[in-house]
Amino acid sequence: MSPTTAAEARKHNFAYIIRICCIAALGGILLGYDTAVISGAIGPIREHFGLTPAQTGWAVSSVVLGSIIGAVSAGWSALKYGRRNTLFIAAILFMISAIGSALATTFSFYVILRIVGGVAVGLACVVSPMYMSEVAPKDFRGRAVSMFQQSAVVGQTGVFYVNYLIAKGMSEAWLVDMGWRWMLGSEVIPAALFAGLLFLIPESPRWLVLKGKIDQAKDTLSRISNPKHADQLIGEIQASLADSNQPGKKQVSLRSPLLFAILVIGTFVAAAQQLTGINVIMYYTPEILRPITGSTENALFQTTFVGIVFILGNALGMYLIDKVGRLPLMKYGTFGCAVGMTVVGFVLYTGTEGYAALFALCLYVVSYATSWGCACWTMISEIFPNSIRSRAMAIAVGAQWFTGFLVTQSFPMLNENAFLKENFNGAFSFWLFAALSIICMFVVVKYVPETKGVSLEKMEEAMAKKLGKKVPASAATEAQASA
Repeated sequence: MSPTTAAEARKHNFAYIIRICCIAALGGILLGYDTAVISGAIGPIREHFGLTPAQTGWAVSSVVLGSIIGAVSAGWSALKYGRRNTLFIAAILFMISAIGSALATTFSFYVILRIVGGVAVGLACVVSPMYMSEVAPKDFRGRAVSMFQQSAVVGQTGVFYVNYLIAKGMSEAWLVDMGWRWMLGSEVIPAALFAGLLFLIPESPRWLVLKGKIDQAKDTLSRISNPKHADQLIGEIQASLADSNQPGKKQVSLRSPLLFAILVIGTFVAAAQQLTGINVIMYYTPEILRPITGSTENALFQTTFVGIVFILGNALGMYLIDKVGRLPLMKYGTFGCAVGMTVVGFVLYTGTEGYAALFALCLYVVSYATSWGCACWTMISEIFPNSIRSRAMAIAVGAQWFTGFLVTQSFPMLNENAFLKENFNGAFSFWLFAALSIICMFVVVKYVPETKGVSLEKMEEAMAKKLGKKVPASAATEAQASA
């Protein structure tokens, strides 16, 4: 194929790609909405049910436990039922959780419904970026998948404002009695919108090829680019799936040396995202700021600024990710995370009043958004070979949510620990997150290759080279074919 013909074949319908990615990204909005809605509700919930520090952690982390279940089952569901149908299941679960938790009359019932919502979160956080990485061209993939993180941040910021508007002008007694119910129940609106819009997007062409539905895959890929390029891509996808999609062939084993190493690294990257402390910021920012601001309403108002900065940081990451690459964002962004957490710890340790804590939190979230928010999600969706992607992403994101559960559950307990409170005045957890961030950054830079501009069909070869493993003959052949 001549250079002119090749360039012509790779013309893409970006308006169509953006449209379907935006709809898929609504799963991220719901993820952000569901996980962050508790930030405004946890104080009133704690008082309404009379919770201990451990129970307070459970009231927040129960959604994370559900996310583990959802993430682990997402690979099976996405493989069996397809990416789009799995997202529809998630939308229904979001609605059930929103209505049920808002009407909860006991703490146990509340926890069960929050776990249901967590299952939906786990499904969405695996399948939404997976879907977007499979429909987006390689040169647009970083920005497309980053839309998932941006949508999650929009969902978080949106619910910060919803929580603030619900609390505005209301008494603390009303918030304890009814306010938190309105906060949790408000999620039913975006969940219903997501469920309806999913009927307007196609199934993933890579899943269709995996299931032998070649004509449907070609129709979708032709709309994304053109029929000539669609035929070329289908050939590359079939080659990358050859070992797992032939009649009589067993599923590709995750225990082979190279694939296991890739699985371990991908799982670490996913889990390390939580070790930076993001869940503490998203779930507990109003509780962190309330002693400084003097009221729940003021704390919720300042929390909205954190959300705005998060959106701006993620927009910056989306702009840079396909220009400078993933690893530079990870390096410099993680350093900013460590600085932000260190300053938050210093403010708490010294008891500094004013806006110092808010500024430090904003430094943290803008740094996180460009690195572990934007670049990390893109990496997770890219580095696994086609033959294991759905299973590997489910394991990796399951580990991510398990780590998030540990962080979320332990924070109130560490924060209220008598020894740590007396000697660190609430700073210990934040300094711990700062140290963990730096450690995680070094591991990622050492073991993860730059994935900018690398096709999904070449990713196994790129990972093998970075890890110093032998490149399988099949992977090398696929890389040459798609070059």
